Amino acid sequence: MKLWGGRFRKEENKLMEDFNSSLQVDKRLYAEDIKGSIAHVKMLMKCRLLTDEEGENITEGLTSILEDIENEKLIVEGEFEDIHSFVETNLTERIGETAKKLHTARSRNDQVALDVRLYAKNKAGEVLKYINELQGNIEKKAEENNVIMPGYTHLQRAQVVTFQHHLMAYYSMLSRDKKRILNALEIMDESPLGCGALAGTTHTIDRELTAKDLGFSKPVDNFLDGVSDRDYLIELMSAFSIIMMHLSRLSEELILWSSQEFKFITIDDAYSTGSSIMPQKKNPDAAELTRGKTGRVYGSLISLLTTMKGLPLAYNKDLQEDKEVFFDSLDTTLACLQIMSNMISTIEVNSKNMKKAVKEGFLNATEVADYLVSKGVAFRDAHSIVGSIVIYCEDHKKAIEELTLEELRSLSSIIEEDIYEFIDYENILRKGIKITLLK
Repeated sequence: MKLWGGRFRKEENKLMEDFNSSLQVDKRLYAEDIKGSIAHVKMLMKCRLLTDEEGENITEGLTSILEDIENEKLIVEGEFEDIHSFVETNLTERIGETAKKLHTARSRNDQVALDVRLYAKNKAGEVLKYINELQGNIEKKAEENNVIMPGYTHLQRAQVVTFQHHLMAYYSMLSRDKKRILNALEIMDESPLGCGALAGTTHTIDRELTAKDLGFSKPVDNFLDGVSDRDYLIELMSAFSIIMMHLSRLSEELILWSSQEFKFITIDDAYSTGSSIMPQKKNPDAAELTRGKTGRVYGSLISLLTTMKGLPLAYNKDLQEDKEVFFDSLDTTLACLQIMSNMISTIEVNSKNMKKAVKEGFLNATEVADYLVSKGVAFRDAHSIVGSIVIYCEDHKKAIEELTLEELRSLSSIIEEDIYEFIDYENILRKGIKITLLK
């Protein structure tokens, strides 16, 4: 069944029919399509565009279709143009001619706009759920491993931090990600149902009723914008892209830290794979796949932006391309959030290797400079003196804190016994990033 065709003299070409069909993509919208239709029927009954008997008959039919799909008694498949024609065809088969009144005062344009918006709202909430789960695992793993490690700039050891503080940086990133999702949800919280094809309907309808019934704060203000707006998908996909960027950065660190060169962490076997030729290999594939899939989510965003950039108002069939890229972006982001959450919860932290890397990296050199400044030395001069101390340490294969007072004073007579307390790593952390080390 097609929802159009009365003005056509010829049948649609089979190749065109397949090309035009979106059922395999939009079939996941079945629940939203039926929910929107039930709300529409409720409004038509109130506005006396359907009798109570007609409305109840249609509602019962729609409810039975939803139950049968969810119980797998009815499979969404066949030669249908989209999910809307699938539902309406099945409704007609169940209740007869009354089903044809369902489309009163509604266009497929506002119907699909509603379905996608309802779906996006629901799934955005699911993204928030998995962000919260990942944050919980990050926080737990961080609290369990409040141990010192090198902090890096330019991937060179820079200053001492803790694994807890480092990992919690990603907690902060994810907190911003949640705000972006919530902001997108607030902006998109408007119902397009009742916009019709592009200019509303001559029937007297109640858009406020359907908006409220479907959980929206209000109907959209402009009909043309309502049927053609996909900003909310672009905004969500932008947020997904930033989430993936954060997950990719974390993945990169996990990959580096789990390498034989770092040996800071061990990724659990459940999230690693092996080599087909090298039996000793344990590859961090979960992290690498997350890093790789980030480009896929970026690509989906660019695809929809490109689709939208030249469209005149109002609806154009180009908009059928919105769903596939959104669904792929959403599915990828959800999968990566769950994988990262599980991976973080199961990693083992090698605190001994982290501490060893701290001692070998002269990570208290900046504090030696600060010490000299506290004694009245200009920072530029202090910087130069500490450079000489580092060279001396390299030549004698010692850490700065291992130098005797005599050795230190040979490089700067200003240095006194109190320098050792000043450059102690735990003291540095207490004074700097205010982290109390676990004993």
